[in-house]
Amino acid sequence: MQKLVIYNHGKDSIPWGEKPIALAEVAKQQGFKFISPDYQSSNDPDLRVKQLLAMELSAYQSIILVGSSMGAYVATVASEIIRPKGLFLIAPAFYLPGYQCTEFNPSADRIEVFHGWQDEVVPPENVWRFCQQHRACLHMLDADHRLLSVLPVMVDAFSRFLLDCTD
Repeated sequence: MQKLVIYNHGKDSIPWGEKPIALAEVAKQQGFKFISPDYQSSNDPDLRVKQLLAMELSAYQSIILVGSSMGAYVATVASEIIRPKGLFLIAPAFYLPGYQCTEFNPSADRIEVFHGWQDEVVPPENVWRFCQQHRACLHMLDADHRLLSVLPVMVDAFSRFLLDCTD
């Protein structure tokens, strides 16, 4: 069975920063192909959704979408069409000005969200609202928006998440 993780980076991030490198290692150990599209040509979150949806994914029976900040928005909106096994969201940019989608209908068997109490980009209440509405597993951690200080915690959780999504 072909298994794929697609990592969607944030607005001012790069495709292969610290988070995707760490998560890719875990994914590869569990037999997943790991890709991280480059969205740096546009800061428009909805153009990024279109870029993700334009990818040829028919060869994969099991897809996991991961996203950080704007990338989590991209993954969540695209999940309505891609219908992944799981959504792993890091500091998701939900309910922010300039984002077209304000009502989400994620389609995934499992949704897990990581957010920092000290996030000054996306208020924690935005993430709580989403998680409450969609009964997503929420991890609130003592960290800022980038969550790099808790990267080992997220990596461990991601490993368990992938196992749970492929049972």
